[in-house]
Amino acid sequence: MSVTERDILAAMSKVMDPELHIDLVKAGMVKDVRVDGDKAKLKIELTTPACPMKGKIQADAEAALKQVPGLKTFDIEWGAQVRSAPQAGAQAILPQVKNVILVGAGKGGVGKSTVSVNLAAALAREGAKVGLLDADFYGPSVPLMTGITEKPVSPDGKSLLPLEKHGLKVMSIGFLVEADQALIWRGPMLHGALMQLVRDVRWGELDYLVLDLPPGTGDVALTLSQSVKASGAVLVTTPQDVALADVVRAKQMFDKVHIPVLGIVENMSQFVCPHCSKSTPIFNHGGGRKAAEMFSIPFLGEIPLELKIREAGDAGVPVVISAPESAEAQAFVAMARNIAGRVSTENMRVAVKLPVIR
Repeated sequence: MSVTERDILAAMSKVMDPELHIDLVKAGMVKDVRVDGDKAKLKIELTTPACPMKGKIQADAEAALKQVPGLKTFDIEWGAQVRSAPQAGAQAILPQVKNVILVGAGKGGVGKSTVSVNLAAALAREGAKVGLLDADFYGPSVPLMTGITEKPVSPDGKSLLPLEKHGLKVMSIGFLVEADQALIWRGPMLHGALMQLVRDVRWGELDYLVLDLPPGTGDVALTLSQSVKASGAVLVTTPQDVALADVVRAKQMFDKVHIPVLGIVENMSQFVCPHCSKSTPIFNHGGGRKAAEMFSIPFLGEIPLELKIREAGDAGVPVVISAPESAEAQAFVAMARNIAGRVSTENMRVAVKLPVIR
């Protein structure tokens, strides 16, 4: 029995993307189908190189192909093409950036910048083109956490070239002012400087631009939320009740400016003793998951309270780079994959008008 291209596509149409909840053919993920007698080759193009469900999709695709009558061997090539947010094409400020991810928190001290840096680094390690913008003007931490000490240059006197390290394109107000200089700026000055960092930096083509917002719901967070057409926002919290109360306000802010909240990350979830491996919930535990359930939004992961994370940040090498196989690095990688999956889901949901599935 001869096998046809239609047979292969029919088999792939039975394989569902677990997050998009549509089949691979309808999602446009099946490419370059070639059949030669009883052999077949095809390419499956994931919506992000950081796809959290690749293993499931691969297993289901192989199982479906084994059921094709007359097909003896097959070869699947795997690739990834990050889809642009539906509104990205109309975004004059960042025309070459496919997705903007805002990382925010209702209060300071929850490790938002640590999450932002490791999120960006994890996405880059997965193969995506990633930029990182430190928009926390009053407490820029990205220069220290990335180990960048150089100053950005302007080739034409009008635009800035982002600095590059750890596979990232990076910009921060901390690169442009002295480390011990306090920024005593009012709202209009902050707005102007912030939009310059967004608009006048030559980001080039990016799959993701991670924006580390200042804590709270003040001028800078509102300006960015309203000016940049973001794919979604990630909320960072710690488990204790006082931090979770501020998550409510941050969630309400993003709702008011019509930016989807991709989910919640619980940082400093528990301390694991390096000597006895016993876990201790220093700041309580499970509060982030509880808040996610309360808002009916995804819980994106738990990041442990771990000395290695702090040491890596102080050394200027994110833990996903300095110790990629460690448990703490893998927690960030799992979080990054969940976030990338959520971005893909939101983009596809809007593009093909899928129902909202949490």
